[in-house]
Amino acid sequence: MPGKAAVTGEAPSAMVSTIDDTRFAERTPQGRLTAQRGLYAGPAPIVSKDLYAELEWGSAVRERAGISIEPASKVSGNTYFGRFPASYWQRWTDVTEVQVEAVVTGDGQLSVGASDIEGDPRVVAAEIVAGAKQQKVTLSAKLDKFYDGGALWLDLETEGGQSLRVENVRWTVEAPEKIRPTAVTICTMNRADDCLSNLQALAADVSSLETLDAIYVADQGTDLVESRDGFEQVSKDLGDKLHYIKQPNLGGAGGFTRGLYEVAGHTETEHANVLFMDDDVLLEPDLVIRMTAFSNRTVNPVIVGGQMLNLLHPNQLHVGAEYARLNTLEPGQPVQHSLSTADLLGVDEETLKPNRQERRLDAGYNGWWSCLIPYEVVKATGYPLPFFFQWDDAEYSYRARGAGFPTVTLPGAGVWHADFHWKDWDEWHRYFNLRNSIITAALHSPFNLNLLSRALLAQLVRYLLGMQYGLSATLIKAVEDFLEGPEILRDGGVAAMKEIRRIRDEYPETKRHKATDVPGIASNDIGIINSAPRPSMQRLVLIKRVLDRVLGRSRHSLGAVPIDEAHWWHIATFETAVVTDASQEGVRVRSYDRVKMFELARKGAKVLQRLRKEGAAVQEQYKRSMPELTSRENWKRLYKL
Repeated sequence: MPGKAAVTGEAPSAMVSTIDDTRFAERTPQGRLTAQRGLYAGPAPIVSKDLYAELEWGSAVRERAGISIEPASKVSGNTYFGRFPASYWQRWTDVTEVQVEAVVTGDGQLSVGASDIEGDPRVVAAEIVAGAKQQKVTLSAKLDKFYDGGALWLDLETEGGQSLRVENVRWTVEAPEKIRPTAVTICTMNRADDCLSNLQALAADVSSLETLDAIYVADQGTDLVESRDGFEQVSKDLGDKLHYIKQPNLGGAGGFTRGLYEVAGHTETEHANVLFMDDDVLLEPDLVIRMTAFSNRTVNPVIVGGQMLNLLHPNQLHVGAEYARLNTLEPGQPVQHSLSTADLLGVDEETLKPNRQERRLDAGYNGWWSCLIPYEVVKATGYPLPFFFQWDDAEYSYRARGAGFPTVTLPGAGVWHADFHWKDWDEWHRYFNLRNSIITAALHSPFNLNLLSRALLAQLVRYLLGMQYGLSATLIKAVEDFLEGPEILRDGGVAAMKEIRRIRDEYPETKRHKATDVPGIASNDIGIINSAPRPSMQRLVLIKRVLDRVLGRSRHSLGAVPIDEAHWWHIATFETAVVTDASQEGVRVRSYDRVKMFELARKGAKVLQRLRKEGAAVQEQYKRSMPELTSRENWKRLYKL
């Protein structure tokens, strides 16, 4: 590997690091493998310490690497980050026992708790210490009663007059014969400060990340990470692990794939891992340990996904595991029994039990906010499709599953990412979401064209009734481009990105305004008009709203509508609706335009009819093109190497 991360002032189309000598090789482990650390505070003050360890009674001082417990106190590790996902380890690895090790000073009791599929607790190991001075305590637990669900955790307790200090907690398993090398890949685009923060977080913990061999940063922006004052220092801190690359903007797919491309081209073993990581997450560095250790012990290679917690609501888990309804283009569906937008410090409203993911789940795919892909998957299935972004993660997981590589979303391996519901659906990236979802459905679903066309028609009607003409045009363009066939992916999405932005610029409601500065509308004239409840007879209401629109009838001339009430059946009663943007940073002005509505309706009906007639033939074109589109040679061409 080179002595340091090379940095130059070249244009973004150039690769900066010199990595020709980089070699990834398996290595012999030194002792047991750390599967996760026992931490007692998060990586930032906004993160509740209760996600790591919960004070059940008494008093304690919780720090990142240790905890001091006062007399007559109890602290439980039965928390999101405190739990060891025993069910997943029993199902997917050949590990039969895990040890929890801690350095202890003082007096008290350490015990290993366990749960089952119902969350009922039991104690599987315990030890009392007295007068300990930096004493190493090791407790063992068998991984034998967790197949359908359950976890392990460490509880700490003192009696009156006792105090206890516990630090350097490690959950360890027997190491494999060889350790798989792992590279983290961060894709970034004009989020230099966020990316730098995550590099600094990795650098601060790098001595503990024993399985981490390299960090690739694929910088596709104009506001470069290397321009920040802290970049030189973090380059020194990470040393030859850091490889900083500037390349053309090829979206998330192009940025993440660069890590696969580099590792695949510079590895001495097929037993290597690439861990994708978003640039704008709040990182818990321990996820590197948890995901790589799990991957090192799975019986067969699997894609290992990390979970997403909501950054604006740090106690919320986005979803325990998810899948996509491919033929109807519905991603992000919670797997049955999965937690979804769950308060990890709260309780289930029905059972009144704490929100813990006790039941083991099978995921359909995992988002690339944190996702580990073994090199064996790349060898067997190729590289990701040049989708630019959106659905690249789902397509790759479903393709891998078809080749015998499932996806496992690992509880307790989490990062904080911006809440999805605070992002507006009516944006240019919706084009990629739609186009790429249709391609994915063509490749990995029955591709029932009648079902698909009905789903798209339903979306189009809702958009038109909601006076979202730019979003309607976005949908139509996505279907048209799918029908163009694989050639639409030839440049990696650059031309499509520019074109959809141009198209959407023609529609005023795609632009955001301040509520006090809406063009042509006085601020004081905009009052909130709330929505009626969801109609019980939606089909009849739909017919009525369509007739009203065709005849140009409106119940309200002007009004403001909160984003959570911007339903089609409500918006369709307005001449002009000022709708809050999902970001809560402004409003969108939707105004009825009969000419645009009819024009888009005709165009949409025509393209959906084409989809029914031509879809099967186009599907075969995509299938035939897969080997070339997902080849190393194709990505080399896109990277201009």
